[in-house]
Amino acid sequence: MSIKRTFAALAALAVVPLAVVAAQPAAQAASSKFCIGGSYTVLGKTGTKDRFRGTVAAPAGRFTVQGKYTRFTVDPATFALYDYAFTGAANAGDMTGGSFTPVFASKVPDHRGLALSSAISLELRDEDMVISRTGPGGLSMKIQAKDCAQGGIFQMEPARGDGTATRITHTLADTTFYYDNPNFRARLGQFLGSECTSVTTGPAGPACVRVTPRVNIASDTAPRLVLRDSAQVATRVLEPACGPDFTNTLGLTETRDHCGATSIWDVASGGRMGMVTGEDATEVANPPTACTTDCQAENQVRGKLAVLGFPSPVPAASRLTPRTAV
Repeated sequence: MSIKRTFAALAALAVVPLAVVAAQPAAQAASSKFCIGGSYTVLGKTGTKDRFRGTVAAPAGRFTVQGKYTRFTVDPATFALYDYAFTGAANAGDMTGGSFTPVFASKVPDHRGLALSSAISLELRDEDMVISRTGPGGLSMKIQAKDCAQGGIFQMEPARGDGTATRITHTLADTTFYYDNPNFRARLGQFLGSECTSVTTGPAGPACVRVTPRVNIASDTAPRLVLRDSAQVATRVLEPACGPDFTNTLGLTETRDHCGATSIWDVASGGRMGMVTGEDATEVANPPTACTTDCQAENQVRGKLAVLGFPSPVPAASRLTPRTAV
């Protein structure tokens, strides 16, 4: 799959634009202007100058992926990610108020004793980056990132020769937190979207979706920031020590046993664990398809689904607590 098509598929995992709510700036339609001038520098290669596609030697320690709008570091042995942040660079889609804003302290996959060992495959083109590496036992990891101020901008894809899942643990930065979006909580069970004929009966379809609980990510230092974990063929591991904070009368599980600063996921071999931000975080969207091979964007219904937005600032009662289960 081409790098452009791959990121179209990433955005489709949770196609979710931002809405206008009280004390919140007006929403903007998703646009390529959010990526103007975006480009990564990775292992001595740059997207705008080199448009590199090839292999590079793996360094002994962590290396930095530096973009105009986002930056993070990567452990070459595991492809664990550390210190993901928005730089605060000026852009129409900036959510940081112009300030450097940490989001994730880490996203760490557990390869259960295996380690990546090949040269690193690297592709850089404009704002897009794909890096991958393989190891023994059919182990492989791919990270795809997009250097933009917001949108579908990151995903991690593990694979194993034994076909079993890889557990990935997300830990937020000290100033960010998971919360139960009260705009969604207030409308649980309703059917919303341009094709709905009734909020109580739907009928369910590509542009008529039943509202379920929504866990978003916010920042204490950047009140306009909104993000969401975006999973494809991945299951969140419940953390009973962190819940239940909210009674889920519909039998839905998105916010059940969820910590305020961590989330743990079992990702199928070939599945994806992504992150969507800004306009791609608060739409009432259909769940992603169960695809692990040659996945393409589907259900392109942008503009037809309901957008519920998010409160800013987030009420203290909506924050998921405690921050960790330890």
